[in-house]
Amino acid sequence: MGGVISADDPKWIEPFSGLSDWQFARLVALVRRRGGDVQRGRPWRLPLADRVLLVATYWRTNLTLRQVAPLFGVSKSAADRILDHLAPLLAISPARRSRKDTVYIVDGTLVPTRDRSVAASSKNYRYSTNLQVVIDANSRLVVAIGLPLPGSRNDCRAFTESGVDRVCRGTPTIADGGYQGTSLLIPHRKRRGQVQLSAQQESENAVHRRARARVEHALSRLKNWKILRDCRLKGNGVHQAMLGIARLHNLALAG
Repeated sequence: MGGVISADDPKWIEPFSGLSDWQFARLVALVRRRGGDVQRGRPWRLPLADRVLLVATYWRTNLTLRQVAPLFGVSKSAADRILDHLAPLLAISPARRSRKDTVYIVDGTLVPTRDRSVAASSKNYRYSTNLQVVIDANSRLVVAIGLPLPGSRNDCRAFTESGVDRVCRGTPTIADGGYQGTSLLIPHRKRRGQVQLSAQQESENAVHRRARARVEHALSRLKNWKILRDCRLKGNGVHQAMLGIARLHNLALAG
């Protein structure tokens, strides 16, 4: 029995991957180069393009694999195997050495996560994980995503403990006031006894806010993938999903 959704029909690609036909073809080619078509054990029932679309559909809709599998005409166990095989291959590549004029922006986002080994009760009143996201201020592409940490961890600690501090080393990086005590560029704050900021400081803070809004917009676009609103994946599943969604985000943005 065939499935309802297939990459052979272009009408399914954009709603479930966020990519145009040719962008999706580039993504499939990348996954193939990374070993997505390598045959181990039982043969794949679906062609590679359909398998990539299945993973994207799972992340996009946050349906269970038991619900997604029949849409592609495969069993739940086959969908599980596809996700385990392809999710790591969709991850963004490690950041390369930045150019001299590069500026990064970093911020943390809370992803509600049911696996309490990587989650904690946090300020959104849910068990969540803190994921640190670094973007390029000019291109707005996601550069790096830190390891997941309990949502109760403040951004200042999460920045170093997640590993994204190594990506930002040597590159000017903008952050909000929650990163006080780091070497990052944060807004001016009133010192003890200071009634108000100077006009220059207020002006610089306004420029800082406009620049930092770019990471907020990036996080908003990433959260369009509904799995980041209530992640049922265990272990490093939430991290792999975020890395893969960042790849799709970057490809849609850069073409």
